[in-house]
Amino acid sequence: MSYKIKLRSLALSSALLLAGPAFAADWAKVPGLDVTLFLPGQSSWEWALTTDSMSGAADFRKGKDCAVCHIGEEKDMGPQIAAGTPRQFKTGEKPPIEPEPVAGKPGAIQATVKVAREGANLLVHLDFAEGTQPDMHQDPATATTVTVMFNNGKVPEANRGGCWAACHDDQAGMPSAQGATRTMYLPKTRAKLTRQGGGDTLAAPDQLDGLRAAGYQLEYWQAQLNPGQPAKAVTQIVFDKRAPAPRNIVTAEATQAAGHWSVTLTRPLATGAPFTDLGTDAPYYLAFAIHTGHSAHRAHYVSYERVLQLSGDAATLSNPK
Repeated sequence: MSYKIKLRSLALSSALLLAGPAFAADWAKVPGLDVTLFLPGQSSWEWALTTDSMSGAADFRKGKDCAVCHIGEEKDMGPQIAAGTPRQFKTGEKPPIEPEPVAGKPGAIQATVKVAREGANLLVHLDFAEGTQPDMHQDPATATTVTVMFNNGKVPEANRGGCWAACHDDQAGMPSAQGATRTMYLPKTRAKLTRQGGGDTLAAPDQLDGLRAAGYQLEYWQAQLNPGQPAKAVTQIVFDKRAPAPRNIVTAEATQAAGHWSVTLTRPLATGAPFTDLGTDAPYYLAFAIHTGHSAHRAHYVSYERVLQLSGDAATLSNPK
């Protein structure tokens, strides 16, 4: 082999190496946090504030956060909600929040979540088994999706209520939707909120501009999965609606074996506007969602928020205190 051919061969080998996985975190050595995701039914931000509907609404209004009270109860809550029966509490009976139970759909999924910082990137890794899932026939193109909802700490409603801050009674598939196709939105983007949600009347333009400037938004990182195919990564932003971000800032890798998924989403620490540059100045919050069986909209599993801390070269995930 000539010297020039050897150089070309070395260049090709280097290119192939660069084209491979950019990160090689040894997840077996990274501590994981057990997270239970459960079916939420038709529960909304407004529902969580209504004492006739939610047992903890009075405490929530007084300042108690959802996660602090309910982490550890998800395995029981999910099947009860999924059954579509009235919910029993010490304070009495509350109405069901799933009007259309799906036969054979498990009420909860167990996941192990790990985070790591590698160079200039944050990695979020989920391991979970879907179990036996009925085919919902709602999203023919995608069998399973894994979503990470990132809150930079500047959305106080999400600090306290996780993704429920963006889920409202008048969204698609919810009790007050009346056929509307609204997506997720944040409370302060609406001129007024009622028990039925905020409708389509937005806050004044100067108020919206001020909210954007203050970082009042959620980032939505998603891996779209089909067995035997590469994962597809999607980035969206939740503000006055859930919409595609100006550019995709996440990558996704996934493997499946015997019904078990291992999924990694990678996001640069520094991204520039309109995203949040991740540093060590504040805690961040992550919440997780998994859609299974070609499901869409509210037929999904959700978690309460967890706390993400970055310090030096380390990243940690913990339960709220």
